Amino acid sequence: MSMYEWFAGSAARYPDAVALEVDGERLTYAELEDLAGRLAATLGSARRVGLLAARSVTAYAGYLAVQRIGATVVPLNPSFPPARNETVARAADLDLILTDGEPGTEVAPVRTPDPDDVCYILFTSGSTGTPKGVPIQHRNVDTYLQHVIGRYGIGVGDRLSQTFDLTFDLSVFDLFAAWGAGATLVVPSRADLMAPTRFVVEQRITHWFSVPSIVSFAMRLRGLAPGSMPDLRWSLFCGEPLTEAQAAAWQAAAPGSVLENLYGPTELTLSCSQFRYTGPLGSGESVPIGELYPGVEAIVLDEAGLPAATGELCVRGPQRFPGYLDPADNAGRFVRSDGVRADTADPEFFYRTGDRVRWSDHGLVHLGRLDHQVKVRGYRVELGEVEAALRAVPGVRDAVVVAVPGRRGETNLAAACTGEPGDALTALRARLPEYMVPETLTVLDTLPLNANGKIDRRALGALVGKN
Repeated sequence: MSMYEWFAGSAARYPDAVALEVDGERLTYAELEDLAGRLAATLGSARRVGLLAARSVTAYAGYLAVQRIGATVVPLNPSFPPARNETVARAADLDLILTDGEPGTEVAPVRTPDPDDVCYILFTSGSTGTPKGVPIQHRNVDTYLQHVIGRYGIGVGDRLSQTFDLTFDLSVFDLFAAWGAGATLVVPSRADLMAPTRFVVEQRITHWFSVPSIVSFAMRLRGLAPGSMPDLRWSLFCGEPLTEAQAAAWQAAAPGSVLENLYGPTELTLSCSQFRYTGPLGSGESVPIGELYPGVEAIVLDEAGLPAATGELCVRGPQRFPGYLDPADNAGRFVRSDGVRADTADPEFFYRTGDRVRWSDHGLVHLGRLDHQVKVRGYRVELGEVEAALRAVPGVRDAVVVAVPGRRGETNLAAACTGEPGDALTALRARLPEYMVPETLTVLDTLPLNANGKIDRRALGALVGKN
């Protein structure tokens, strides 16, 4: 089924059930379907539509409106710098951009797309300095929803949190796992995200889904008391490594909840593996990412492209995307079953995730990245993109960005450069999303080099991490 068909099926079966609660408003499935239909009428025959709205009725109805006409939605974040959204809009070749506004009275008919049609495109950080477009097909999402809706027992009367911005692929679970099952999507305010326990209790949330960082934040504020979320049934985490300390603290606060750690890059449609946490593992590592979803195949390859117990995770299957929006980005990102790398996205090829894993008694364990990509608050950040933006600042000769641990265990970015950068961080805030802007910038006469003449990132991390 298409994304809209998942919603429409619930609207037909449960028209009076509440589909959406946001900013003090409550819409039933019938009301949300009507609003989406009227917004869809304003889109005409658009092929690709940018959605510049966040945490509003228009944002969610607008997402459905684009799906109703069988077009492709490209979420844009109003909090991102205009230059960033303009870059994405150009790369996506948008026909128009939908923002908050009043719809008309005409209702657009439903156009059913083909399973291979692209339902959404998300842009992730790119190592070359340009965001990479990741198109996802209806068949990818359909396979995903068939698995997660049943696994997590979602149905009418359930209340799902919506913690992720629409530019974050995990938001698709929030929206369409809820709407595909007749449940209610409950959207927290920014203040609610700072007090997740209170939000869960006051809003009677049954299914919670977020990045693990929110757990750490709640722990620091002593807002995760044991037994404080007694009615929560499911707790899902993804986007960053989940530590045992985080898992144990959340499980104690929600003793009746089943807790699962999920894993999956945007290219594999939200998540593609799962691990059910039931108590201390004693490994000292992050909680495993566990077993693969049905139909997902994986191989682990060493540096020589040979099967190994520890190495790069490579994945294929019905959730794998069809290749990047810019075919040039496919170069080296796929591998054949014999370990030979490929530059094209043939469906039989495995996608190279860039994640280092090992097989264990608990399934897959995530060991970190093989490249310069890091996660900041769940968002993928290619350090090369931040470095390219910093080098473009007048007065900067060379620049390096590294990830350093924050005082509370979070991942921060720190930069070093040579030259006379002036107020370079302010310049970066005009070009990059806030989460990609380094916390600090250290100006050096020269950047440290290792014995091979390359920039010594470890030494640099030790230096800037003290600032």
